[in-house]
Amino acid sequence: MQMQTDRRKGQPAQIALTFDDGPDPVWTRRVLAALGRADATATFFVCAPAAARHPDVIEEITGAGHEVGFHCLEHIRHSESTRERIDAETATGLEQLARLGVTPELWRTPWGDTAPWTRELARDLGLRLCGWTDDTHDWRGDSAASMLAKLRGDIAPGSVVLMHDGIGPGARRTDCAPTADLVESLADLAAARDLAITRLGDM
Repeated sequence: MQMQTDRRKGQPAQIALTFDDGPDPVWTRRVLAALGRADATATFFVCAPAAARHPDVIEEITGAGHEVGFHCLEHIRHSESTRERIDAETATGLEQLARLGVTPELWRTPWGDTAPWTRELARDLGLRLCGWTDDTHDWRGDSAASMLAKLRGDIAPGSVVLMHDGIGPGARRTDCAPTADLVESLADLAAARDLAITRLGDM
């Protein structure tokens, strides 16, 4: 079956699966296994301290061809902080990732929250700010079937799907199993719609 084509790039139409708040030694690996079964690559926006605690998981992410983006050092809202604090924390977080051999090009801020200075700071750091188009709200603890049903009408060329492979602040769940289960269902849905799954940085 011929895939839809993105006329701007002459490539198959694409979507990106993205994951925040990891890495987690259990749930990130479950997500990686699901991505492997789906033969799909994804983007992981990692918390630097968690990455430093689990360098082996970061190595598994990059070794499988996935992309590592920067999420945060501390999971705080930019709009409730100062540029000086976020500048210092981001520099520290990027240094921690550099020691693991990772140099992110993408940055998703906690909750996608920004301040008037966030975009300029990203530019100064050589990072591309990234949001999303489709939110699974997986932090609520919904089942994979429920999340898929809500997303089904939204997934289209250019979709960027937000998921979480770690338990972040405010989460109402104790595990990320439904997220791992959702991955293969999303891959099946993408295939049915002739959409390629790719890393966000490649879109």
